Amino acid sequence: MSRHRSTRNTRNTRGSAARGSVRRRAAFPVLMAVAVLLAVWVAMDFPPLSRGDSDATSRSGDLAWSATPGTPAAPSTASPAPSPSPSVDHDQVLSEQLAPLLKATTASLSVAVLDVENGDGADYGERAGKTYDTASIVKVDILAALLLEAQDQGRVLTAREKKYATSMIQVSDNASADALWQAIGGADGLDAANKRLGLTATTGGSGALWGLTQSTATDQLALLSAVFGDDSDSPLGSGSRTYIQGLMGGVAADQDWGVSAAGSVTGLKNGWLARSATGLWDINSIGRIVADGHGYLVAVLSSGSVSKEAGISLVEKAAKAAVSVSASGDSA
Repeated sequence: MSRHRSTRNTRNTRGSAARGSVRRRAAFPVLMAVAVLLAVWVAMDFPPLSRGDSDATSRSGDLAWSATPGTPAAPSTASPAPSPSPSVDHDQVLSEQLAPLLKATTASLSVAVLDVENGDGADYGERAGKTYDTASIVKVDILAALLLEAQDQGRVLTAREKKYATSMIQVSDNASADALWQAIGGADGLDAANKRLGLTATTGGSGALWGLTQSTATDQLALLSAVFGDDSDSPLGSGSRTYIQGLMGGVAADQDWGVSAAGSVTGLKNGWLARSATGLWDINSIGRIVADGHGYLVAVLSSGSVSKEAGISLVEKAAKAAVSVSASGDSA
């Protein structure tokens, strides 16, 4: 019995081994096929079979390759970039502000304003070749030229020069202006100084006629910038600038008009001249004022007013308009 069971067991073992060998041989082609299929899958860069996270979309750039097809992409939560604010043409705005004033008069204007804190400004009436008689506002220019000459010579003003300068600026004394006009060399000396001061459209009056010096509002703004602006940008030394500022801050009470109507004045010089040929008036005003906490340099030149009073009224309204335009740009 035991021998028979042993033989049968041996046969069963051999049969099992044979059947296992057959199954292994039969499974081999399937494994090979799976291996080939996987190799092809990888070579074709198909997405992974997992339903988890996938970078298939980033690789192909095509949502059809997503591991979870049919799921719409989440909307972007990024805020759209704000549109830039349209820039304001301050020159155009100033022109519009002045239009009603000019419609009511036969006079003409040259106007310029500058915010000394942020550099914003506007100007009007700067046509090529159009200049205005300076009248007495040129006295600031004469004093600046005298101080530049003194700086070059390494000296301070003499007592006589200081006396002339004080009366020339604060009470607009013409005899004092005559004396200092000669001291700087007349028109040639003024023109040479103005090249250094940055005035490009100003020409000294011929002979002794300093009041007929020709200029524009933007050139007068350049002069004011040299006096009241950043010391590093001015050819005038600190002492010279402080000296002019002090005199312009103490003009006679009866001459406190013009650009001072636009704010609290810290420096002022006016000019007025009746032209004998026409009987019309040149009325000009330059200075530094403070309005709503901002400092402004303002220059208004005019010609053709029917009277001194009419010219002053026109200049003051123009100064107010110029400062309001510049101030509106500050708050934008």
